Amino acid sequence: MSVERYYEDARVGDECTSPSFTVTEAHINAYADLSGDRTPIHLDEEYAKTTPFGTRVAHGLFGLSIADGLKTQADYRFLPGMSLGWTWDFLGPIKIGDVLHVKFRVGSMRTTKKPGWGIVVLPSELINQDGVVVQRGEHRLMIPRRPNA
Repeated sequence: MSVERYYEDARVGDECTSPSFTVTEAHINAYADLSGDRTPIHLDEEYAKTTPFGTRVAHGLFGLSIADGLKTQADYRFLPGMSLGWTWDFLGPIKIGDVLHVKFRVGSMRTTKKPGWGIVVLPSELINQDGVVVQRGEHRLMIPRRPNA
């Protein structure tokens, strides 16, 4: 088990790759139920066959959600803090059976005016089993500083 990091434990350039996650039909159906997005491209195989993808695909935000969850399972983790937001691009489809992982790095760091906190920016890529980046972007996090730092 890896140790959760304070702001001071991170270095610009640190990199990590998450464990993998296999997308199933049940995952996509559950996300549709949770989000209320029941667009046929996600749920109806016959309809999806008529689209450029040729098959059902996961919701774009499903991919972002998986990317965020996979980061929390990686060996490089921070103490719980606050997500300040995402800048995220959907580059390709996520299909049933895809095996995804996240590769991320510490892109930048800065202290804040708020005592006890620092901000890290994590450029991240969601990558499928073929090495194709299907989504990418940055996650901005405010994380605790080491006490008395």
